[in-house]
Amino acid sequence: MAPSLQEQVERLELLHRIGIALSAEKNKDRLLETILLEAKKLCHADGGTLYLRDGDELRFAIMRTDSLGIALGGTTGKPIELPSIRLYDAETGEPNRSNVATCAALMRSSVNVPDAYDATGFDFSGTKLFDEANGYRSKSFLTIPLVNNEFQVIGVLQLLNAKDPATGEVVPFTAEDQRIVEALASQAAVALDNQMLLEGQKQLLEAFIQMIASAIDSKSPYTGAHCERVPILALMLAEAACKSDEGTFAGFDLDEDEWYELKIAAWLHDCGKVTTPVHVMDKATKLETIWDRIHMVRARFEVLERDAKIRMLEAKASGDEQAEERYRAENEALRDDLAFVERANIGSEFLGDEDKERLRTIAQRRYIEGGVERPLLDDEELSNLLVSRGTLTEQERLIINGHMVQTIQMLESLPFPRNLRRVPEYAGGHHERMDGTGYPRGLYAGDMSLPARMMAVADVFEALTARDRPYKRGKTLSESIRIMGSMKRDNHLDPEVFDLFIRSGVYKEYAKRFLPPELIDEVDEKAALAIEPKPYELPPEQERRKRWRGFLPQYEPLRTSVVGGRPTDR
Repeated sequence: MAPSLQEQVERLELLHRIGIALSAEKNKDRLLETILLEAKKLCHADGGTLYLRDGDELRFAIMRTDSLGIALGGTTGKPIELPSIRLYDAETGEPNRSNVATCAALMRSSVNVPDAYDATGFDFSGTKLFDEANGYRSKSFLTIPLVNNEFQVIGVLQLLNAKDPATGEVVPFTAEDQRIVEALASQAAVALDNQMLLEGQKQLLEAFIQMIASAIDSKSPYTGAHCERVPILALMLAEAACKSDEGTFAGFDLDEDEWYELKIAAWLHDCGKVTTPVHVMDKATKLETIWDRIHMVRARFEVLERDAKIRMLEAKASGDEQAEERYRAENEALRDDLAFVERANIGSEFLGDEDKERLRTIAQRRYIEGGVERPLLDDEELSNLLVSRGTLTEQERLIINGHMVQTIQMLESLPFPRNLRRVPEYAGGHHERMDGTGYPRGLYAGDMSLPARMMAVADVFEALTARDRPYKRGKTLSESIRIMGSMKRDNHLDPEVFDLFIRSGVYKEYAKRFLPPELIDEVDEKAALAIEPKPYELPPEQERRKRWRGFLPQYEPLRTSVVGGRPTDR
């Protein structure tokens, strides 16, 4: 019986609503389920299958049979353990027209089978075995290819056993059923194709970003997996914040797009390091450039020892009985000075004023090279050796710190879509401090978003516990938390985010996954949580805005500022 006018109108209204729902759905599994379930509803089908094309095969994506309680694939979490169906014979290469689904895909046209048991030209042997095993009777089939706007088959929709709404009897699919489902399939193909294109672009973006991060880590043997591990740690901390109902985190939550945004930002947080010279990034000693110049200094000391020996031999030949004793004393002093310079070159200990004065005295000694008298240490070498902590000079530290400027400039030059608009802010804020003394923008805590502050904690903890830095060994958990506690006190790290890091146990979970046993020890959590940040004065908003525009004087101003933790145009 043909449907009444009212039934046709209701079907068209339902089709319209389905079309809107399909275009709005972002989750691929839910989209596939919606396509199949709404198609079943339109023609009262008992079951159905949705296949996706994968090369020259049709892969089972969703299966439903209401009367048997079968629900597989999609959001059910239950996999479909059936082999894919080949469109072409593996040996002969001939088209597989014996299977109704592959036949519909090959012909790019619908196939309506009133009764599978009376059908000719198709192999329903597998269907009959299924029926026998499950006490079922597969009768009517409606199989429709999903064709995109490039006339490519991207999937196949197959409905099973249409039922008469009045009697519940299994009947063939009518011509009207076929037309309405074909209309749905056309909308579904567009929605699914768009979804697959977007997913493909998303996968390409992620792969490209991870390639950049991997290249940065590979650029230096000392950065290890920093760009890979910081995202893991940042997402773990964000997850703990979402679960927390205390203080600042009580209303904190991230939707699917925001999780993705944070993930992308975390992977890109050090992308500016591609511009940082390797000899600065990997500087393990104070005199290191492309190579460690301590070898040159040693050669100069050898020249001084040689000259001292020559003077001793000449004096001894002239009858000076004290010459050899003076030589031994001078030689011992030279070797002591060299050992001191070698220790100072390492940069692992703080260099005090007395040690600096000794270096200046050593530098003033003269030696002969190529007939020219030269200072034992030139001005540039002395300047490097006089660094109080670590191995970097102020100029080199600016170069290292400048990677954040490069990061922000690089990211802000990219046309991020709306759902990724905060990537530059999240990625570019992990060296800011709560009291405005960080870089490159000199932001205050209230001017930074929570994800940006979480990135800072993740970055510091990974760097402290990493075992592959040129200037230090990996620190134990207790050492790392103690150092981070002092950074909390000095308003380097956000105190609430740091406390969440401790209370939630994120640091322990990360340690179990990534740190060697020798670095995992007991942490005094109570002491860390009890640390109170030093008070600091927050300048008026107008002054802060000026600072955002100028940034720190040693860095070139960037194109945007940050207001309330979100990027805005100037």
